[in-house]
Amino acid sequence: MTDSESPKIHIDSDWKAQAQAEKERLSAEAEQKTDTDQGAGGMGEMPPANFETLIGTFVTQALFALGAIPDPRTGQPSLSLDLARHNIDMLTVVSDKTKGNLSKEEEETLATTLYELRNRYVQISQAARQQ
Repeated sequence: MTDSESPKIHIDSDWKAQAQAEKERLSAEAEQKTDTDQGAGGMGEMPPANFETLIGTFVTQALFALGAIPDPRTGQPSLSLDLARHNIDMLTVVSDKTKGNLSKEEEETLATTLYELRNRYVQISQAARQQ
């Protein structure tokens, strides 16, 4: 074979640039999605939608209303006995409506949670009346 007859190898260096551009595009999309999820009050990754999360939502709201969790805007606890009572009542509705449909562990968790919240509510409401 002569030089003119030797096989020619064509190197496509464009694929590297295309792959890099695609990688950058995907990275930008992922970053934008993260910004969108966390912007406008978003929290990023959400907790699983399950029974424990449902109960935890009401517990958190009740504790917030009882002043156990400070207001994130002011850093100060605020007391709203009506709101606390409402969230405890909502947990009671969940308990009543799910009787016989929960695992033993879920029943015990819910019963213990309600007991503790009710006790805390009574203690705080009595202390508030004495002031």
